[in-house]
Amino acid sequence: MFTGIVEELGTVTALELPDGTRSDAVLTVSGPLVVSDAGLGDSIAVDGVCLTVTSLPEGGFTADVMPESLSRTALGSLAVGRRVNLERAMRADARLGGHIVQGHVDGVGTLVSRTPGERWDDLVFETSPDVARYVAEKGSITVSGVSLTVTSVTATTFGVSLIPTTLEATTLGSLVVGDAVNLEVDVIAKYVERLLGARA
Repeated sequence: MFTGIVEELGTVTALELPDGTRSDAVLTVSGPLVVSDAGLGDSIAVDGVCLTVTSLPEGGFTADVMPESLSRTALGSLAVGRRVNLERAMRADARLGGHIVQGHVDGVGTLVSRTPGERWDDLVFETSPDVARYVAEKGSITVSGVSLTVTSVTATTFGVSLIPTTLEATTLGSLVVGDAVNLEVDVIAKYVERLLGARA
């Protein structure tokens, strides 16, 4: 379980493709802060995707990325040198500063517009109707591991505003139109739909 509060910007230092294709991968990421108390088997969110630590090279960690993750998230387009948002799994005694994030990506979105403000940027992302149906204005959404408040919604798009801290401390500050992002909707919305459907 995560909160969507990014702890550190990491860098992809190695990307191995065991069978020569992108059907699965072994990802190595530098991130001194997130590995400072990490152990084998711990969970670390990489751009919002929950991955399991399989080894701990100095100053970083390695994780296996399965075909499901590569095909359903933006991790499939990662390359060596790319910056990624990192967050350790939350502690039970810690403050929930963002919202409940599972690290289970629901879909991929694309940045379609970016409007700079005086001290903030307004971004609009496009996604599939299957994902957008769960997005509510003033609700929470996770974009590449960052907990954000939704400012606007249509059938296939949603908007967010990024404060200076988010612009500086996450990869969202350097996104350009056309970039892909991982999206995780508020898990409560999915459970409510499931329960109402079962009752019907």
